[in-house]
Amino acid sequence: MNPLKSDEYPAIYNNYVEHVVGDVLAVLQEQLDSFTEFIRSIPEDMGDYAYAEDKWTIKEVLCHILDTERVMVYRALRFSRNDMTELEAFEQDEFVQNARHNERSFDSISEEFMYLRKANLLFFETLNESELERKGMASGRLVTVKAFLYVIAGHLTHHRIILKERYLNNENIEHLV
Repeated sequence: MNPLKSDEYPAIYNNYVEHVVGDVLAVLQEQLDSFTEFIRSIPEDMGDYAYAEDKWTIKEVLCHILDTERVMVYRALRFSRNDMTELEAFEQDEFVQNARHNERSFDSISEEFMYLRKANLLFFETLNESELERKGMASGRLVTVKAFLYVIAGHLTHHRIILKERYLNNENIEHLV
């Protein structure tokens, strides 16, 4: 796969793209095991914890990662199939508000992530360079299919860092992966 160029994605995704070092497919594959293990290492009694009153709980953050991956893969699928229909933004706060993430177990969330990521990797591996370079409008911004792979990998890394630093720091828990 050719390297991602800055004109393939809008600046709003810079933070996520910058988290991806090396082959994006290898990063996505590595996350399959490491993030599943990370989720399962969190004590169940921490699931409803939020570090501030107006912040999501740990389980809500984890499920937000799943929701976002689904949305980004849907966009990648549409654009890779040369569907040029402009795709609307999704409201992440409404997604979280209208789900029952805190009722789930970490085992359930990690299992869902594992199956979701496996399916997405199988899809990504079917795309050729021409399909990866196709562009479309999502949330009012022009983006390539390939950029979505970077956004997915970097978005997960971004939130994993937040989980470790703000939710699962030494004051809250000491034995995490």
